[in-house]
Amino acid sequence: MTTALDAFVGPWRYHLDHNGDSKFRDTRKTQFPDYYHQRSPADLGADADTLVTTSHIHSFQLGTGASIYTQSILPAILQARREIILVTCFWAQSDTLAALSNTIAQLAQERERLISSQPGAAIEPLRIRICFSSRSLFQKLFHPNSKDGFVYPPHTWPSQLGLPAAEALRAGAIDLQVKTLFFLPFSVMHPKFVIIDRQRAWLPSCNVSWEPWFEGCVDISGSAVSSLMRFYQSVWERDLPSLPADRNTSPISPELAPSWLTAIQSPASRFAPLSMESAPTVLLPSSHHQNPCFRPFPWMDDPKPPLTPLNVAISCLLELAQHAIYLQTPNLTSASVIDGILQALGRGVHVTIVAGKNMMLLEQIVTAGTTTSRCLKSLIRRYHNLKASSVMQPRRDDASATNLDMDLEAGRPRLGQLRIAYFRRGVDDQAKGVSEEPVQSHLKLTIVDDEYTVLGSGNMDRASWFTSQELGILFRSVQFANVVSGIVNDVLKTRTMTIYESSRPRDD
Repeated sequence: MTTALDAFVGPWRYHLDHNGDSKFRDTRKTQFPDYYHQRSPADLGADADTLVTTSHIHSFQLGTGASIYTQSILPAILQARREIILVTCFWAQSDTLAALSNTIAQLAQERERLISSQPGAAIEPLRIRICFSSRSLFQKLFHPNSKDGFVYPPHTWPSQLGLPAAEALRAGAIDLQVKTLFFLPFSVMHPKFVIIDRQRAWLPSCNVSWEPWFEGCVDISGSAVSSLMRFYQSVWERDLPSLPADRNTSPISPELAPSWLTAIQSPASRFAPLSMESAPTVLLPSSHHQNPCFRPFPWMDDPKPPLTPLNVAISCLLELAQHAIYLQTPNLTSASVIDGILQALGRGVHVTIVAGKNMMLLEQIVTAGTTTSRCLKSLIRRYHNLKASSVMQPRRDDASATNLDMDLEAGRPRLGQLRIAYFRRGVDDQAKGVSEEPVQSHLKLTIVDDEYTVLGSGNMDRASWFTSQELGILFRSVQFANVVSGIVNDVLKTRTMTIYESSRPRDD
């Protein structure tokens, strides 16, 4: 496992271990959780080595948040025997929330029925832990500034959260707790994942919210889930109890899902079943760090990004890229990412970027002081400057020495090609007027050299790199990279608008 990841893990660990590295700002003493120094046995997130692991990849899925939840995540929840952990960032009234609430209510009813039909039987309580960060402006303004967060009283579940009443859940032996974490001024806990019985996990890009956005989700099991559980415990439930032994007495029935759960469809839905065992995997948290290091004046230098596993991983992948980089992100306002892209282009690496157009503009301005469109225009301008300053010139037919000849002798690569596109609503006839046709792309995807794939919650914007807690997951697998790129390209055939594409070099 480590051998397969050595090319990445070596540079990644070097940057994490050398806090004097000029590319990153050492924020390890203030991060939540801290993945660096073992202070005590209870310091669950201490060792970055615990992030390097393997996984069994079961599937990769595309669609909207509602379609992914109703087609995959909610049916999985119905199979839980002992525990359901659901972590998301935004929580809002939506088709997704209605379907989730109905699923929990049906689960409670089925469990109550079986408890009544088996008097004296040992039915273990089903633990459900729902964790989120943002519900409303009022909630965030008055949220306690504590790592203990805020636990919603049971009487508020139906009225404030749209969840079933506590009495119905108790009748079905369901132990529910709902908790929020948020740190002013705008440090949200941005990860999204679902863990069932501490054995299988789904990592979607979507929230429990109403937006019909283009999303993705990977379904895994294996030792990577244990690493994910450590992350969950260190952030959300530090006193996490052990689960009782599975007595196989769970009342969950596979027939529940098809009988009443309506799967929401989207024209952008794609499902790729997989059976990839022992795929080299690295869990990549970007720990919470409150200091945003704003630079209010344009002539001030860009600050160093915080030293987090996810930030370092993306930087390392941009440096390691030899052939091609594919980036799909809602927003692109991180100066470190843009610098890494330009350096890769200078080495001859081809770069494709798919971003959102005018997506969350207010959030971009508040957290970054700029917008994706301005940053992309700057990237194109700097790319042109790179081309102009390059000593590489078209080959001449005469025998005289040219700059290109000198570059060939020096082994200098050609400048990489750059393509930038915006995501747009589907333009085919079937997509018109469809409620679950994605209107924006919320997928966070990086593929490097058709080998390394990073998914998760982290965007390529300043908010994700400086103020939000994030969670990414990296797989090193040519097969998985090909599957992901294949179905993503299929969906995007009619859903992108190219705004820039550099000319291809001539054949000599």
